[in-house]
Amino acid sequence: MATNGSNGVEAPLNRADEAKELLTAIQSLIIPFIHSADEDAATKHTGHGLAILGGGPRTALVEHHPPQKLESILDLNVPKQGGGKEGLVEFVGMLLGYSVNTWDQGFMDKLYGSTNAVGLVSELLLATLNTNAHVYQVSPVLTLIEKHTTRFLAHLFGYASPHAGGISQPGGSASNSTAIAIARNTLYPSTKELGNGAHRFTIFTSAHSHYSIEKAAQMFGLGTRNVISVPVDEATGQMLPEELERLVKESKCRGETPFFVNATAGTTVLGSFDPFQSISTVCKVHNLWLHIDGSWGGSVVFNASYRSSRLKGAEWADSIAVTPHKMLGVPMTCSFLLGRDLRQFWGAMRLDAGYLFHTAATDVGEIYDLAELTPQCGRRADSLKMFLALQYYGQEYFSDFVARAYSNAEYFLSLLKANRNFVSISPEPLPCLQVCFYWSPGGKLGKDKEANGKVTADVAGGLIKRGFMIDFAPGELGKFFRVVVNGNTRRGTLEGLVKAVGEVAGELGY
Repeated sequence: MATNGSNGVEAPLNRADEAKELLTAIQSLIIPFIHSADEDAATKHTGHGLAILGGGPRTALVEHHPPQKLESILDLNVPKQGGGKEGLVEFVGMLLGYSVNTWDQGFMDKLYGSTNAVGLVSELLLATLNTNAHVYQVSPVLTLIEKHTTRFLAHLFGYASPHAGGISQPGGSASNSTAIAIARNTLYPSTKELGNGAHRFTIFTSAHSHYSIEKAAQMFGLGTRNVISVPVDEATGQMLPEELERLVKESKCRGETPFFVNATAGTTVLGSFDPFQSISTVCKVHNLWLHIDGSWGGSVVFNASYRSSRLKGAEWADSIAVTPHKMLGVPMTCSFLLGRDLRQFWGAMRLDAGYLFHTAATDVGEIYDLAELTPQCGRRADSLKMFLALQYYGQEYFSDFVARAYSNAEYFLSLLKANRNFVSISPEPLPCLQVCFYWSPGGKLGKDKEANGKVTADVAGGLIKRGFMIDFAPGELGKFFRVVVNGNTRRGTLEGLVKAVGEVAGELGY
C-alpha cells in the first residue's frame, strides 16, 4: 500500500499491477468453474450430472446444504487484518464451490440462466469504470449508450414517436413501481406535490400477475387492498377484458379513482400474454394508464414471428417493462422501463437539484442527466450489457435465440406428453418458455392436493443431487413442477430431466 514519503513526496501507485495480479488469480478459479458446467453438459442426457468429490452429494451444479450447515462450513467473519491475495483467493474458491452454477445445463429453476463471455466482459468494464449514470458529466459515453439502447428497444415494441425511449432500472419490480409513480403523477399532476390527497386510487392487474404490483402499492401509500385482481381465462391464463371493464366501473361507483392497469407479457407461472388490444380499449374509454409488465416475456420482441403473435397491441401501452437478463442471457441486472412519450416520464419525475443537475433542458431529447427520469440517483449503467451483447452477437442472433428457446420448450412438452407418467397443465401452444406438469404414474392424478404437492416438492429436492434444479408452484391440485428452458438448453438435457424425474420418484416410492 502506498504511503506518503518525506517532504511531501508520495510513493508511486501500483494499482494496475495489483489489479492484474488479482484478476489473474481469480481467473484461474472462474474459468474452471465455467468449464465444469461445459463438461457436465455431456452427461445430462443420462439423467445424472457428473459426480464431483465434496462434502456432500455434489455435481457441477451445486453442493447443496441447509442454511445452518452451510453457515458452519463457511464460517463467515470480518477480519481485523485483511488476508491479502491469498485470503481472497481462498475465499473465492469457497464461494464458487458452494454456489449454484447457473452455467450448468441443469439450472432450470428461475426465469433466468447463465450469462455468456461478453456478459463477463461487460461486468468487468462497468466495475473498471465504476461511475454513476446519473449525470452526463461523469458518464458521457454510458449516457449516450443508454439513450441509444432504450430508443432502439422502444422502436422494437412499435413506439414510433420521436419522444419514445426509456430508462434502465434495477429490475422488473423497479420498472413496474416506477411506472405506477409516473402514471399517477401524469394523470393527476397535483399528487406530485400534495400526495394522494382525497383520491382513493385503484390499480387493476391480472390474477396471475407478479407480486411487485402489490408491493409498489404498499410502498406508495395506495394500499394492497386497492390492487384489484382481474379474473383470467382458465384455459389460457389471460386477463379477461370484460372483467376488467366490469371491475373498473364498480370501482368508480364506489367513489374510487381507477388510474392504472397492469397487463402482463409472460406471467411468472404459466407464461401467459394478456390481450393487449382489448385491454387498451378499456383503458382509453376510462382514461387509464396501460402498463405492460414484459419483464419475462417482453424479450420475444426480438423475433418478428413471436412479436406479432405474443405482443400484438403492445404499442398502445403507455409504458412497458422488459428485462433482458431473464430470457436473453444478458448479465443480471439489466432491465428497462420504456415509454411511448418520455416527456411524461420527465414531467412526472424531475425535481430541482442544483447541486446535481446543471444542464437546463427544455425538451426531453435534450435530457442527458438521466436521473431526472427515474427515482434513482445512484445508477449503474446496466444498459451497457445489452448494448455490448447486441454489438457482439447482432439482432439476428437474438431472434434465433428466442425461436430456439420456444422450440426447446415445445420439445420438452412433447417428451412429457409421450410419457404416460406425466400430466401437463401448460396452455398449448406454450405461451412462453416454462413448462408446467405433475408426476403421476399412469397419468392418473389424484385429488389429494397435499399428497400431490408433497410428491412434487420431494422429487424437486431429490433432483438437486443429480444435477438438476427446477422450481414448483402452487396449483388447485397441489404444487406442480415448473421448468424454464432457454435458447441454450440442449435437448439431451431435457431428455435427461425426464429420466431423472422418473428415477427420483421411483427411489422415493412414488
